Amino acid sequence: MKSRIAMMFSAALLCGSAGGASAADIVRVPEASPMAPFVALAAVPPGYTTYYISGSVASPKTPAANGKPADWGDISYQTKSCLENLKATMAKAGIGLGDVVQAHVYLDPKADFMAMNKVWLTEFGTKEQPNKPARAAFHVQALAGPGPLLEIEFIAAKKAK
Repeated sequence: MKSRIAMMFSAALLCGSAGGASAADIVRVPEASPMAPFVALAAVPPGYTTYYISGSVASPKTPAANGKPADWGDISYQTKSCLENLKATMAKAGIGLGDVVQAHVYLDPKADFMAMNKVWLTEFGTKEQPNKPARAAFHVQALAGPGPLLEIEFIAAKKAK
């Protein structure tokens, strides 16, 4: 497996460097399974700006009111909401999900990992947005506050202007 990735990475770098003086494109080496929601590796060449996007949680489905706690929704709702919040943050810098090269997903132990992946694949690896980031997902003992079932953070890169 490692030798296959090394060969693909080397070939991609050679192809990217053949363009002369212009910056090469971001290299994304896919996982062995095309259905994987992430790539095996992503490499950012010189000439790109790197963005570190802080972790985000979902917005409550129904905010707390009249002494009732907030309804945070299930993991599918929260994954979609969290990704929407991150897209809004990134849009302020002129970047989007296609520019994400690394993702970390922190999950509450009660969170349904497969349901999170199902929503993830509606935003990454689609016909409209084919890029997938390198990614790690972790079950954590607890998130910063009660209610959220996940937190997602990104590293993104875009060709410098």
